[in-house]
Amino acid sequence: MSESRGLMESLKRLACTSLVIIQTRIELLSNELEEERLRIGQMLLYGSVALFFFGLAILLMTVFIVAVFWDSYRLPVLGGFVMLYFVAGLLVWNALRRVSREKTRLFSASLSELDDDRDRLDPRL
Repeated sequence: MSESRGLMESLKRLACTSLVIIQTRIELLSNELEEERLRIGQMLLYGSVALFFFGLAILLMTVFIVAVFWDSYRLPVLGGFVMLYFVAGLLVWNALRRVSREKTRLFSASLSELDDDRDRLDPRL
C-alpha cells in the first residue's frame, strides 16, 4: 500500500513540476511577444519621424536648387530631380520587398529553452 501511495505522490510531484515548467515557458513566450511589440512600435515611431524630417529636407533642398537655377536651367533641373526621386523610390521599393520576404525566427529564446528541457528529460533525442 505504501508503494502505491509513494508512486502516486511521485506522479503528483511530476505533474506539478510539468505544470510549473509549462507555465514558465508560456510566461517567457508572453514576455518575448511584448518585447517584440514594443520594439516594433518604437521602430515605427522613430522611422516615421526620421522620414518626415528627411522628406522636409529633400523638399527644401529641391526648392533651393530650383531657385538657384530659375533663370537659366529651370526645366532640366526639375527633370533631373524627378528622375532622381523616381530611381530612389524604386531602390527603396526593392529593398522593402526584399526585407518583407525575409523571415525572422519568432520565439527563438523560448524554442531554445524547450529544446533544453527536452534534452534534459530525454537525452537520447
